[in-house]
Amino acid sequence: MRLNSYDDFTPLKEIVLGSADGYRDRVRDMSFDMFISDNLSGARGYYPSLSTWRDSEERRHRNDPDRLALRSRFLDEMIEDVEGIADRLTEHGITVHRPLPLPPGLTAVATPSFGAAVTPPLNLRDNTLILGDEIIETPPTLRDRYFETQFLKPVFLDYFRAGARWTTMPRPMMTDHSFDPANVDIAAPNIEAPLQPRDSPLDVGLEPMIDGANCLRLGRDLIVNVSNPNHALAFDWLERHLDGRFRVHRMEKLTQSHIDSVVVPLRPGTLLLRDAGVLDYLPEALRGWDVVVPPPPGIDDYPQYENDDPIPASPYIDLNVLSLDEDTVMVNDACKTLVATLEQHGFTVVPVRHRHRRLFGGGFHCFTLDTVRTGGAEDYLA
Repeated sequence: MRLNSYDDFTPLKEIVLGSADGYRDRVRDMSFDMFISDNLSGARGYYPSLSTWRDSEERRHRNDPDRLALRSRFLDEMIEDVEGIADRLTEHGITVHRPLPLPPGLTAVATPSFGAAVTPPLNLRDNTLILGDEIIETPPTLRDRYFETQFLKPVFLDYFRAGARWTTMPRPMMTDHSFDPANVDIAAPNIEAPLQPRDSPLDVGLEPMIDGANCLRLGRDLIVNVSNPNHALAFDWLERHLDGRFRVHRMEKLTQSHIDSVVVPLRPGTLLLRDAGVLDYLPEALRGWDVVVPPPPGIDDYPQYENDDPIPASPYIDLNVLSLDEDTVMVNDACKTLVATLEQHGFTVVPVRHRHRRLFGGGFHCFTLDTVRTGGAEDYLA
């Protein structure tokens, strides 16, 4: 089929599902430290600080990469759950595309300005934005995911041959000085600001960097969460590039980055929200929509891990649902309160097992990239 995806709720026909194969460890470096934050409220407690992550006696440079191995059992269970997601999507008549496998032994890559580990193409929503008939590869915010979209090249090529547009936003140099830590303490209290960013002959100053998961797609409208100067530069690029085809709306600091566990359009006129206060950040036309606000998750809703294992995803990660159509929603089968809440609002729930979503940092929406839906460039904000 030809690429066609303008929203997150019209009937889904084709999708790309990520892969956890080869996800052996998590690398924490400066780009990761500046990225991870639950929201701008200042709530802490779900992610260990640098002082608990790294052995302080090693006294290594705080901005250097540091690896933490993932237990093989968790990886095996994640791979099993991802394949279960593929099976359920296929059962609903949806064509599922997959990325290239991570080559054995590929553990590190380098650019002229940095070296990094390699993260498997699991959270596909982050580095690509599908808008109508266009693939837009977004400028990565994490160094270890710099080349992640390379594993999607066969899928993208097939859509390109069928008539899709295919664009890559400017690739950042990603030196230490590409990131802006100026408002870390005020705007993102969970984030660890880099200490003594190192100069590089390749410094160009602040650069456009943003993830596709910062964006909410509604037909002819694109709402973009902007929480730092890197996002602001990327917003400017999107606004100019899409001029005349899409209306691009700037949303100020709803979260530090991704919004797809905070606000989810379930169908025209209905939003799934983390809390009712989210409406204050949205365009005025959306504030009159019906809202579904499930009870807050409890600590017992998730697997508990030993030894302060890092938990990058928010406790609200189960709001990261995937709509199969305007009445059918794929939901984590462990989140009983969310299942019940959606059913009370008339939705058909497809429960699917997803055990380690917080450990691997993604829900069903994060792990997927919908490429063909039946909807078009509708004016949902009229």
